[in-house]
Amino acid sequence: MIIKTTEEREGIKAASKAVAVTLKKMCEHARVGMSTLELDEYGKDILDSFGANSAPQRDYNFPGYTCISLNHEVCHGIPSADSILKEGDLVNIDVSAELNGFYGDNGCSFILGEDIQGLQPLVDASKEILKIAIENIKSNGRVYRLGGLIEKEAKKRNYTTIRNITGHGIGRKLHEAPSEIPCYKDLMNRSRFKKDMVVAVETFISTKAKYVYQADDDWTLMTEDQSFVTQHEHTLIVTDGYPEILTLENGIFE
Repeated sequence: MIIKTTEEREGIKAASKAVAVTLKKMCEHARVGMSTLELDEYGKDILDSFGANSAPQRDYNFPGYTCISLNHEVCHGIPSADSILKEGDLVNIDVSAELNGFYGDNGCSFILGEDIQGLQPLVDASKEILKIAIENIKSNGRVYRLGGLIEKEAKKRNYTTIRNITGHGIGRKLHEAPSEIPCYKDLMNRSRFKKDMVVAVETFISTKAKYVYQADDDWTLMTEDQSFVTQHEHTLIVTDGYPEILTLENGIFE
């Protein structure tokens, strides 16, 4: 989406605020012994308070309101009463929603309680790399160069990036042009960022894997080799300088 009116700007900002606040409160609410279904229903209540609708449920009939993935699950995890949060879990929550015809998208990985799996450096790397990536997004910039930067920063930290999950454009739909904003240097991607374009930029940083595979539930994406993957995501508006980040209220950069 290319923002052209004040109404569009305010609409995308409101949708982005709804997902950012929901994500932050869900991360703060997560407790050992809680099911991911309980956490998901908590998130639904927050979205409801904004008058927002779950985007994956609305658009794709996803069996949940938010995506909650644990440990070797990378993303699109289905909330379940049988999935219980444990000490040291690597938790990923991805919240996307529609509000008055506009969409926002926001994701965050974190360690629940004590870092008994030693994954905090991976989480920190994902956040750091997202921040670096955002600092380098400007109008007319090539998408593949951003992917190359993300990949380079991951390699500097001895990590890999996932190639078959990407960020994307967003606005009046959850997924718009550019359809793919990868985390690696994809020279076949000739897209450019444009001024006032709304995008959801994501980092998928892995301990080893480069690809994910769909689980038997037809939704959850996982690594084949049991690698861990962290994801952080912001919705932003491209400018001629530093982008306008619309989901800062989630506290990712605090």
